[in-house]
Amino acid sequence: MSTRKTTFFYGALIAVSSLAVGMVIASRLDLTPASSAQSSSFTPPPQNSSPITGSIYAQTFRNIAKAQQPVVVNIRTESKQRGQDLSDFFGGGSPDDFFRRFFNQPGDRDRGDDQDNQGQGRRTPRRREQTTVAAGTGFIISKDGLILTNNHVIDGATKIEVSLFGEEDDHTYGAKLIGRDALTDSALIQLTEKPNHVLQEAKFGDSSQMAAGDWVVAIGNPFGQGWTVTVGVISAVQRPFLSEGRTNEMIQTDAAINPGNSGGPLLNLRGEVIGVNTMIFTNARSEGNIGIGFAVPINTVRDLLPQLHTGKVVRGRIGLQMVNLPRDGYQDFGLKSRSGALVSSVAPGGAADKAGIKPGDVITEFNGRAVNNTTDLQKQVTATKPGTSVSLKVIRNGKEQSVRATVEELDLEAERGRQSKGGDQQPPEEQGQDSFGLTLSNLTPQLSRRLQLPSGQTGAVITDVDPNGPSAGALRQGDVIMSVNGAPVANAAAAGRELQKVQAGRIARILVWRGDGEVFVTVKKE
Repeated sequence: MSTRKTTFFYGALIAVSSLAVGMVIASRLDLTPASSAQSSSFTPPPQNSSPITGSIYAQTFRNIAKAQQPVVVNIRTESKQRGQDLSDFFGGGSPDDFFRRFFNQPGDRDRGDDQDNQGQGRRTPRRREQTTVAAGTGFIISKDGLILTNNHVIDGATKIEVSLFGEEDDHTYGAKLIGRDALTDSALIQLTEKPNHVLQEAKFGDSSQMAAGDWVVAIGNPFGQGWTVTVGVISAVQRPFLSEGRTNEMIQTDAAINPGNSGGPLLNLRGEVIGVNTMIFTNARSEGNIGIGFAVPINTVRDLLPQLHTGKVVRGRIGLQMVNLPRDGYQDFGLKSRSGALVSSVAPGGAADKAGIKPGDVITEFNGRAVNNTTDLQKQVTATKPGTSVSLKVIRNGKEQSVRATVEELDLEAERGRQSKGGDQQPPEEQGQDSFGLTLSNLTPQLSRRLQLPSGQTGAVITDVDPNGPSAGALRQGDVIMSVNGAPVANAAAAGRELQKVQAGRIARILVWRGDGEVFVTVKKE
């Protein structure tokens, strides 16, 4: 795994939860719904959407295990990489050590690590080719050997081997990658060597039917132990996970999931797959299951299968970042209900920018369909074929406008490269806003150049943000306040006056310059 990917993983991991010091997933939390943007002749397995009825009896789970273990496979991968030994993360060991613990990687061959010798000198970085062995789980979805698993199980693999249930442990079959999707952490592989018997296929259930309290069964390869059955219930559904500005709704379960379970099926009481086991939370005292596991809903993955089968997943993008409307104060935007997506920033030169959408706009409709919140708009955009011209309704300064935009193709790597660089931190000047927890200073020509502001732009630089104040998390040092509640500000004093006008308990609508573009935020005044 590259240094960049490893760094991204740790950043996402910390941001998701302070509880999480270990997750079974790698750096792929930015999950989004499947797109219908690319068609394929491949037909996904049929789905049983009939209600689950009947009672549980003494052999219910035994029968599920007996019937469904043959569809589950163990996956072993090898990957090669050249890289230098990296400094310690989380107080000891290299990132590879962390990944071996949580992804069941037994060890590296020819790692070439220099010993630290009890602290007698630093390790000398050495660049050598390393072979990393990892283990995971998958399940068979077709008689011609198609297997579903997680993307992080096969990411970077130069060799994929599969073990089938009921055969000797050392008997493996070669497999190749067909398609993968980092955003849903899904991958489709296919056997290149076939057994002399007919493969049993998994049956698909309907994940939208599942609710908290429903019984589920997980089958996988935890810690390389092979076919292991665990039982639990659905703890929650539609559990949101956010990364890189995108949200995917996950199934949470207390069925024991451990490193190596990644890619295995989560089954309902009929033995049908309703989720793909993907990640766990662990605490500082445990590297394994503590009863908080997550699975990608099978409906999300099933919709994606035709594109995975083609080898490429295509999604739409319009080039903006959004936040949900504030719970209090949506009326200030001219809205009658808290429905819509509040635009926080617009990518320069992107589809939204070309359409004239601006930070502070509220998008209430996308191509004739109402927008309830940011997740709703995200789903609609990603499912739209790139090149499609769409209409959007926006509320700007309390007035409704209609614009048209041409949906672009999402390029995640390019999008990461366009992420805001952030502003330089500046020494504070004497202009405080205690009710917002801000310290402001005037712009100077030198500051304007350093902060890359457009020529002639005025405003007030944020030089300090109270970590316990209302602005924490919304505003940051180096932001330049350009307007407050639609009123442009020329300097720190003007920004202070506009902020003072906001009544206690109401929100301030603030447009700032951050990095290389405009960002719209809302802050509730204390």
